[in-house]
Amino acid sequence: MNQPQQPPSQPPGQALPQQPAQQPGQQYPILLSTMNDLPGYQVVRVFGEVFGLTVRSRNMFSNLGAGFKAMAGGELKGLSKLLSDSRHEALGRLSQEAMAHGANAVLALRFDCNEIAQSASEIAAYGTAVYVVPAAQR
Repeated sequence: MNQPQQPPSQPPGQALPQQPAQQPGQQYPILLSTMNDLPGYQVVRVFGEVFGLTVRSRNMFSNLGAGFKAMAGGELKGLSKLLSDSRHEALGRLSQEAMAHGANAVLALRFDCNEIAQSASEIAAYGTAVYVVPAAQR
């Protein structure tokens, strides 16, 4: 989960909980969660489905090297990095689309991955754009 921008109607000092430390370049401007709800917060507006999409391919020499590595076994680090970078790019685009609708969070976040023409990978991040506020104290 990532900390969203504080909503304008939210009382000062009631920001979302602190998030775990992340690696540089992997933070997003709004909260992203795979959960369907957010404990301690109430969804006050649902904007609907949003997605972020990227399609990437590796160059011919990288694919050739990965093919040789695959024969020997082990992790294909170049391909792992490509997919990790693609996921982060898709999440960044998802965040931008959600914010364009006025959302400060995306819930029920999921990923979908496909191969295109055996030379490219499509990564789609999708979820429900929402606006959350702290739940009333009971």
